[in-house]
Amino acid sequence: MKKYIGKIIAGAFIVVFFIGCCIQAPVSEAVGSLWSLFPPVIAIGLALITKEVYSSLFIGILSGGIIYAISQSSGFEGVFTAVVKDGIIANISDSYNVGILVFLVVLGVIVVLMNKAGGSRAYGEWAAAHIKTRRGAQLSTFLLGVMIFVDDYFNCLTVGSVMRPVTDKHNVSRSKLAYLIDATAAPICIIAPISSWAAAVSGTIEGVNGISLFISTIPYNLYALLTILMVIFMATADSDFGPMKLHEDNAKKGDLFTSGRKDFEDDAEPIRSKGKVIDLILPVIFLIIFCVAGMIYTGGFFSGTNFIDAFAGCDAAWGLSLGSVGALIVIIFYFLLRGVLKFRECMDSIAAGFKQMVPAILILTFAWTLKTMTNSLEAGTFVSGIVESATALHILLPVILFLVAVGLSFATGTSWGTFGILIPIVTSVFSAELATASTTGEIPQMVIVCISACLAGAVCGDHCSPISDTTIMASTGAQCDHVNHVSTQLPYALTVAGVCAVGYVISGFIQNVFVVLGTSIVLMLAVMFLIKFINKRKANKNAK
Repeated sequence: MKKYIGKIIAGAFIVVFFIGCCIQAPVSEAVGSLWSLFPPVIAIGLALITKEVYSSLFIGILSGGIIYAISQSSGFEGVFTAVVKDGIIANISDSYNVGILVFLVVLGVIVVLMNKAGGSRAYGEWAAAHIKTRRGAQLSTFLLGVMIFVDDYFNCLTVGSVMRPVTDKHNVSRSKLAYLIDATAAPICIIAPISSWAAAVSGTIEGVNGISLFISTIPYNLYALLTILMVIFMATADSDFGPMKLHEDNAKKGDLFTSGRKDFEDDAEPIRSKGKVIDLILPVIFLIIFCVAGMIYTGGFFSGTNFIDAFAGCDAAWGLSLGSVGALIVIIFYFLLRGVLKFRECMDSIAAGFKQMVPAILILTFAWTLKTMTNSLEAGTFVSGIVESATALHILLPVILFLVAVGLSFATGTSWGTFGILIPIVTSVFSAELATASTTGEIPQMVIVCISACLAGAVCGDHCSPISDTTIMASTGAQCDHVNHVSTQLPYALTVAGVCAVGYVISGFIQNVFVVLGTSIVLMLAVMFLIKFINKRKANKNAK
């Protein structure tokens, strides 16, 4: 019975949400109503029930097409127009999305090249000689994730490829590896001033310097900071809970996957024994340098724009794809000059890298199409109305924004889209304060707190959502069953989210970073030690 509880809850939630939609508005008036969130709700619910992602996403997309067609009275043809033409085809032909896909494929190729050249193997051997424990394997995964802060996709694939052999050797479950990757991808990028996320956020802020405001939000970004704290604690204390505990217990017995698929495409085996650790480190450095250069190029840096403004105004997808292609060319020449790969072997890696990315590309395409359905149904308008009606509760605005951002990001699977919807709302609410700030240069603390709450909530929802691109890439990097990753990560993310909510309640009364952050850290530590205490009591009870 216990194994069906989660499925029953998910099914019941879908039914209750459907009833709520019917009460709130008829289907013919679905646009801008609660119906706009029904497609992602059914997709996420079915994914948790069936443990199958592709069909769940497609059913969610199809439901969105049906709802939209009914609201527009466009009939049967309108359903397929919305799903196929305006959905799938429009998304895979969108220049921004294509840029992301190019970046993904190139990353896959670079990973294959590093594996073939023996760089990953050499690092694995070095790590095996220096990392002796499960704790060390988890902490080294965390540290590598922190070091690769430029982009979350790059982070997920690189860390996964490099650390899988190390964590496998020390019997760390693939679900735990996926969590470590995911928890050091978006949470790190959202507090890194030089990252694609910083560029995305600053691009949505008008009236003041976007990068300066982004930097000001970092100490108040409770979800990112507390997630990092939780990762370190869970890696060192060996005190897992929820579904993750089962996966970790099974991994200690040799089963790294538990109930998940094991038929992942194998990484390319090293074909040269000349590979050294430098053959992993240098390609990563090349990629970071070229990606940063690509982003500031698209922002006009080489045309006279200063670095900060260029980074704030960059086209992330175009810059990352440009930088990754440039890095790929340099990396191929590097391996050829090193003599660790032949030209034919480098060219074969292109197809192999693309093949490895096919599952991620398919899920991303479906996730983007699902987002298009919510956009067509004007989910942003519906959420905006909720937030604007809550502005009267000035003191509670940070926690309200945090919770709304969590819900919106979870339902749509996009943190960037959530930024784009909520931050303009916040800036319009505080338009007078920001107008003053543009002349004085001093941004009111409440503005900083509210934008921080939006960012934190967006990352939190993104972290929890099965249809999030970052979550998908973390599963891909760890070669972990996607639904397993989501189900094991969710209790961890919700635990941090609960503490964050308390922190943002406090921030509404006291806009002091030391009080807000300090109280949140103490509370987070108290919760984690409580979890450890409960786990220890259970272990002692079972031992008797």
